[in-house]
Amino acid sequence: MISYGTRLVDAYRQAGIYAGRILKGEKPADLPVQAPTKFELVINLKSAQALGLTVPPSLLARADEVIE
Repeated sequence: MISYGTRLVDAYRQAGIYAGRILKGEKPADLPVQAPTKFELVINLKSAQALGLTVPPSLLARADEVIE
């Protein structure tokens, strides 16, 4: 019904950058650990309505994606 997490596209991009640095010769142990910086909120209104729940308009306004 509601998902809040990292954007997969950004996570894949970051993994590609890490792989590129390793292929260029950097040691994996020397690479810094990086936390995600972009998150997204997705609300599935179909699921909420099927469960008989009402999603507040303020939450809908903050959502990055609303599935109707």
